[in-house]
Amino acid sequence: MWIKKDYGFTALKNNSWAGAVVTLKAIEEAGKEEELMDLLKELFSEETPPGETEVNDFLWFESEMIYESLGITEEDENEKDEEEVIPEDLDKFAR
Repeated sequence: MWIKKDYGFTALKNNSWAGAVVTLKAIEEAGKEEELMDLLKELFSEETPPGETEVNDFLWFESEMIYESLGITEEDENEKDEEEVIPEDLDKFAR
């Protein structure tokens, strides 16, 4: 069975896990949610939409490229790296 879902930023954040959660949190803190969604629309084809795992892995493993594309500076990234993982984030890692 194949199901196509239309996600906004909040739905994407609620359905992501592990390193993708960290990337999305940094994007949210930089106020670049709409820009991320535009980038994802550019990168992923509507004819063959990606699955949740593909999008999650892209957010997780391509975070540097995403930050660069969105204009999130190294200073912003360093602040993100210094943050502690909070209990609500741990729920995402358990998926």
